[in-house]
Amino acid sequence: MQLHNFFRSGTSHRLRIALNLKGLSYDYVAVDLRKNEHLGAPFKALNPQGLVPALVNGEQVLTQSVAIIEWLEERYPTPALLPTDINDRAHVRALAAIVGCDIHPVNNKRILDTLRANFGADDAAINQWCGTWIADGFDAYEAMLAADTQRASFSFGSTPTLADAYLIPQIESARRFKVDLGRWPLIMKVDANCAVLEAFKRASPMVQPDAS
Repeated sequence: MQLHNFFRSGTSHRLRIALNLKGLSYDYVAVDLRKNEHLGAPFKALNPQGLVPALVNGEQVLTQSVAIIEWLEERYPTPALLPTDINDRAHVRALAAIVGCDIHPVNNKRILDTLRANFGADDAAINQWCGTWIADGFDAYEAMLAADTQRASFSFGSTPTLADAYLIPQIESARRFKVDLGRWPLIMKVDANCAVLEAFKRASPMVQPDAS
């Protein structure tokens, strides 16, 4: 498999985590968003939407991290990123959706570029914008963690799930946008527990070959 991605992209980061948790190897193909390589013809031939990541498996090209991770879960079911119980699966998917649907889409590069170019947002305004939506989502995530009395070391249960693959890149992004994470102690405990695992270490943005 070839993973076309960018080291700092949150969607790329979550997919790297999922691949690592599954124990799957892949060739890393860097797509430099800083140089707008994702908008060029070579990458758009893979993904007409011009967004990373894209996963090439033989002649098949998979796009959209949500769809790719679900495909991985179905194609390589062990180790599982979703629990077996249908209600627990819905719970884990809901946690992931807080990040994937409600935080990340309004804080990604094309949104921030538009705020800068069309509305004159400076770095302070960008940080405030991102911090607003991160805080809103993390408040809900923290409350859901607190309500789960059976939860162990991770967002759900005692092993990493789909939810953690989504959460950890968003924490990385929160740090980049100077969000004070101290108000979410349960999220921070999950972050610490994930940080010692090799799958998360190897997925970290700053250890990728295109990091700078």
